[in-house]
Amino acid sequence: MKDFKKYYIIPAEPEEVYVALTNPNTLQLWTGEAAEMSTEPGSEFSLWEGSIVGKNLEFEEGKKIVQQWYFGEQAEMSVVTIKLHPHKYGTSAELRHLNIPDEDYDDIVEGWNEAYFAALIDFYEGN
Repeated sequence: MKDFKKYYIIPAEPEEVYVALTNPNTLQLWTGEAAEMSTEPGSEFSLWEGSIVGKNLEFEEGKKIVQQWYFGEQAEMSVVTIKLHPHKYGTSAELRHLNIPDEDYDDIVEGWNEAYFAALIDFYEGN
């Protein structure tokens, strides 16, 4: 199991980024795919046509999202925490992804960098 931590600068206010990460309609705008999402702790979510699935654990509006990501029959929970901090260029998104299966690590890191956050940044830079 491996952990990944990185900061991303997103050219939008933290409240806007929070909505983009938690509202299914806004998620669909920047991912280009239908999304299932709720800010109800314990609810399940699905992004990119089921490529990312899991359970929502905790929300702090405009500031923090905590999710469990599913990787088959994994013994330890894979937990994603995204904290949103005000930044002079918009938002500093602090990502921590814990307990990534070793065999999935490179794909997950590439996904965070090249798909998830790249798409979100592009969405705001295009507006």
